[in-house]
Amino acid sequence: MTRPASAAVDEARAEIVRVGTSLFARGYVHASAGNISARVGDGHLITPTDAALGFLEPERLALVDAGGEQIAGDRASKTLTLHRRIYEADPTARFVVHTHSTHLVALTLAGVWSEDDVLPPITPYYVMKVGHVPLVPYHRPGDPRVADLVTARIADRAASGTPIRAVLLDRLGPVVWGPDAATALAVLEELEETARLWLLTDRRPEPLPTHALGELRSVFDAAW
Repeated sequence: MTRPASAAVDEARAEIVRVGTSLFARGYVHASAGNISARVGDGHLITPTDAALGFLEPERLALVDAGGEQIAGDRASKTLTLHRRIYEADPTARFVVHTHSTHLVALTLAGVWSEDDVLPPITPYYVMKVGHVPLVPYHRPGDPRVADLVTARIADRAASGTPIRAVLLDRLGPVVWGPDAATALAVLEELEETARLWLLTDRRPEPLPTHALGELRSVFDAAW
């Protein structure tokens, strides 16, 4: 059993607490819904099960080794398997956030644009910062089968040359990831705000035209 370096663990603990506090203060999470993790060496740090993300305590975060065995902290979130599988499927991922953000959960209840793209590309920043987001069918919270569905989506999109940064779990909300906390948060925020725009406009706006999407790909290397 190999423990990640103490300094790296302390830094990751502080980052997870900072992110949880920020998400709670801005209304992206509520009660004990959602979870956050970070890759630390060969292991991971993840919020405990039923933890309130706005009131995290660094020393209580669950530290898990490369084999998935917990070595410190409170009992790990029931979505640990999903987080670990995302890190395995996308080597660039180092920070994962799952929330029950209001407008994205509402979108799954009202009906997504399509199962391959939960929202249409209605703004340039959605295309550039978020990209394609598939819907994952409903399973109970913590169901390990969700990890298979998510990693299959990651693999399919990577093979098509349009890698994804997020999925939307039906009735449960988004799971987003990135090479660092700032990137993952940018994806989450843009995704939630685009869902809000889409619902506020009664899902009427047309997607950006083909030539506009092509320009975003060529100028900004957008993965669309």
